[in-house]
Amino acid sequence: MTILSQEEAKAILDKVLSFSKAEGCEANLDGSTTGNIRYARNTVSTAGSVADLQLVVQSNFGKKMATATINEFDDASLEKVVRRSEELAKLAPENPEFVEVLGPQKYLESTGHFESTANIDADFRASVAAASIGPCREKKLVAAGYMEDSAGFSAMANSKGLFAYYPSTTLDFSVTVRTEDGTGSGYVTRDYNDVSQFDAKRASAIAMEKAMKSVEARAIEPGKYTVVLEPAASVGLLQNMMFNFDRRQADEGRSFLSLPEGKNKIGEKIVDERVTLYSDPTVAAIPAAPWAQDGQRREKTVWIEKGVVKNMYCSRYWAQAKKVAPIPFPANGVMEGGDASLEELIAGTKRGVLVTRTWYIRTVDPQTLLYTGLTRDGTFFIEDGKIAFPIKNMRFNESPVIMLNNIEALGKPERMNGNLIPPMKIRDFTFSSLSDAV
Repeated sequence: MTILSQEEAKAILDKVLSFSKAEGCEANLDGSTTGNIRYARNTVSTAGSVADLQLVVQSNFGKKMATATINEFDDASLEKVVRRSEELAKLAPENPEFVEVLGPQKYLESTGHFESTANIDADFRASVAAASIGPCREKKLVAAGYMEDSAGFSAMANSKGLFAYYPSTTLDFSVTVRTEDGTGSGYVTRDYNDVSQFDAKRASAIAMEKAMKSVEARAIEPGKYTVVLEPAASVGLLQNMMFNFDRRQADEGRSFLSLPEGKNKIGEKIVDERVTLYSDPTVAAIPAAPWAQDGQRREKTVWIEKGVVKNMYCSRYWAQAKKVAPIPFPANGVMEGGDASLEELIAGTKRGVLVTRTWYIRTVDPQTLLYTGLTRDGTFFIEDGKIAFPIKNMRFNESPVIMLNNIEALGKPERMNGNLIPPMKIRDFTFSSLSDAV
């Protein structure tokens, strides 16, 4: 019962709303079946699956609001959770930022559910682990990986007649491969809605190759270098930048997008004109729910166009306060790039550093979006357009805003963490110190 059709979900939500005596009521119903397999030291360590179905009911009386949650779906339980949310709402203080529930919306079509992924079973998960473990054993390498697949749906309805339903499937895979002596390390990650696009053996081979090539890494002096960033190396910085595209933060002076006197940088050029960044739930390579948590319609929204800030996401409360249109938080991101491959970006680099992955990213200065973090799992020195030798990992101190002002070239975008991100060639990327970690 964890995966309900649109008709089944609507029947439950309609019944919930029929029990409501509040001035406003909203109900969210979510179900999923999730499976996973984990392996380390070339041996499967855990595997399993979880199924869940949950209902959240929100009731309000004026600006007094509360929620209650349940995972029982007989009539008595449904009425019980509605009554509980109403009792709590009457006891709650008024919410000065309360906004009424939305009326009916017309949503875009987005296809994020694939039977190929929904039908994944334990045998398939085991075959994925084998596709990493087997080749690694043959090469005397050590694999540690994780795969998780999920099929589910989200549905919501409210007392003003809004109804939304979205089914989806996802697969996430990552593997770290090390040499037996622990001196070489490689990494790869893949995510898809449609598992038929996934090749575990090919993905694992990339991590294996990086592990073997990263042995006997040399130390180089920290400083500013031209870098070629694979998508797994830049996505963390770009996502952190997008988390700060909130209009309220900017208007209140708490953001890198703030200007004096309560103004913001909409309309201002902040990065290289080659940068265009947008969100769109209907992009076939990275489909996403066409509605946000509060029921707002998601559509294509351009955040940066040719280096200029075009939009910021904005809550309905803040939109009312500022008399602007609300814009929901994005579900994905697309950074436009070029046609070059990663290999072509390397070939065009006289002297620089190839970064496979960054991790442990932390904020240094929110006003400038300065972050610190570390390279990991395969960092290499580039000389005369070729990989010359592996280098020891380094700590970096860099802002994605500065990074996107120092672009030399962009490659063809690739899917990474539900986004499309191009490999990038960036000049003057700041490495502040060495790290002995592999």
